[in-house]
Amino acid sequence: MQGIYEFVRGPLLWVTFVVFIGGSLYRLISMYYLARKKEAFIFSYLSLKYSLRSILHWIIPFASANMRQRPIMTVMSFLFHICLLVTPIFLLSHIILWDESWNLSWWALPDWIADIMALVVIGACVFFAFRRQILPEVKYVTSTADYVILAITAAPFITGFLAYHQWIEYRTMLILHILSGETMLMAIPFTRLVHMFYFWFTRAYMGSEFGGVRHARDW
Repeated sequence: MQGIYEFVRGPLLWVTFVVFIGGSLYRLISMYYLARKKEAFIFSYLSLKYSLRSILHWIIPFASANMRQRPIMTVMSFLFHICLLVTPIFLLSHIILWDESWNLSWWALPDWIADIMALVVIGACVFFAFRRQILPEVKYVTSTADYVILAITAAPFITGFLAYHQWIEYRTMLILHILSGETMLMAIPFTRLVHMFYFWFTRAYMGSEFGGVRHARDW
């Protein structure tokens, strides 16, 4: 068990970073060259002003008409994304590992708040899964891959929660937690999770087109 732990925390972690960073750069560079090849005209009207205006309206809850029409989805989506990003970055045990490995540390969340945020992520994944089953217009465009992505996203939080509370054998859950976290990182460039990068460029494109060309809002 100790050997497996050292492997997933050592060599496999470095492989994860290489795949995540390399895959992300590949997707972004490919997107750029594809746009230059097929829609080069979009670069002629890209506007920093309209790009930032669009991004700002889409990262503020209920700033867009679409969000106001779906209040429950909006609340769940924002809670999910905030907790998904904030929890692993400001979790005390993660910060301790950064401090031990790289002598880097920063402010940490109280453990009870981190617990709640982890449960929010898990609950949101369950909500999104049921939503894909209940709403016909969403179910129609749902595939098995969508459920796999939700499982990949929820797994690090489920295993981390169980490892912290030690309801199941600690070392086993810790290894599963590290493995699931590494799986999610490696999956990001090659699944719909890559929207964490694409979102900013999509909004910049849409905001520039609507604001600079159509003289209208995209929210």
